[in-house]
Amino acid sequence: MKLNEEQRVFMREHVSDDIPKLLLKASRYPNLDVPFLCDQLLIRRHIREKLPTWYANEDLLFPAKITAEQCSSEQTALYKQRLVQPTDKLCDLTGGLGIDSFYFSLRVQSVCYVERFSEYCNIARDNFEILGARNIQIIHGDSVDCLNRLCEFDVFYIDPARRGKENKRVYALSDCEPNLPALLPELLSLSPRVIAKISPMADLQQTLSVLPGTVGIHVLSVRNECKELLFDIRRERLEGKEPVVHAVNFTSVGEEEVFEFTISEERDSLLSYAKEVRYYLYEPNASLMKAGAFKIVALRYGLEKLQVNSHLYASDALKVDFPGRIFEVEKVYPFNNRQCKELGREIPKANIAVRNFPLSADELKKKCQIKDGGDVFLFGTTLSNGDRVLIRGHKV
Repeated sequence: MKLNEEQRVFMREHVSDDIPKLLLKASRYPNLDVPFLCDQLLIRRHIREKLPTWYANEDLLFPAKITAEQCSSEQTALYKQRLVQPTDKLCDLTGGLGIDSFYFSLRVQSVCYVERFSEYCNIARDNFEILGARNIQIIHGDSVDCLNRLCEFDVFYIDPARRGKENKRVYALSDCEPNLPALLPELLSLSPRVIAKISPMADLQQTLSVLPGTVGIHVLSVRNECKELLFDIRRERLEGKEPVVHAVNFTSVGEEEVFEFTISEERDSLLSYAKEVRYYLYEPNASLMKAGAFKIVALRYGLEKLQVNSHLYASDALKVDFPGRIFEVEKVYPFNNRQCKELGREIPKANIAVRNFPLSADELKKKCQIKDGGDVFLFGTTLSNGDRVLIRGHKV
């Protein structure tokens, strides 16, 4: 299906309209499927920042809101291009909206898009044509059932659906569809490599235990929010060689923070703890936190940790390339009822965060009667001696 000019005009004219009110006026547009077009408007609002290039193309259609929710963002899809080679033949076993298939197609020799829902296949076919992607083959069918008739590929890409019966969200990899741990041996018999996109909620160590052959883990965050975990799995790998963890964060200004390490490096790192808060305070980005690089990051950057569970770091010398936020400390307050009452008068507005602290950020904000916003940052945390403190600072 492709939009005609009347449909495109409707979409342009109502791009910011209240959708429930617009649906009530559907009888005014007898020649248009208004509910369908309203669904398209809602989905487009959802992808505006996530997929800006696709959003800007008014001819593209989207089969269902859930595909827009689970699909890769433009930034993460572009990152995945780095994991493949121009000579690769890749098969996307869970095609969905087709974002990954399309961006892979810009890099590899050919892509095979497999999808069990015929509507998704039809819309993907039209979208790929509009986008000029002519090296994508579309197969309608269940990926597990299709394996016996697929040709050999250099790479299988898979993004198991994280919704179970009655559309309920599932978290265990074996409960996703398809069941990747059960399917993995067959995939590796057909291809030397599998790239799996896993829920950002998944535990890295537990996932590693059910995906043998993993050589790399990519933890991807966009604007300090963890979005994807990618597991790079090989049929053959060097015996005894550990997977490398790549913690990557795309900042709001377009920069890319990258930190790479192995699990044994993290395990074997020795920490030194700060006896007091230093001149600079460091907060790791979301990818570092998800990857569990709590000790190795301090060792690499010559930092002291405030407390074993606080995940905040300190130094007197500025480490400008630290992968996360850096604050210049202005003042340290003891955490007690009297101080909290005084703090509300001293700091009427602040950005509040907590690390290893008895109160949540909202609870601390309420206790101190501080409003959100401004340039001041206030951290509630625990020091290595057990003292609970409030650290005031501003971003470097």
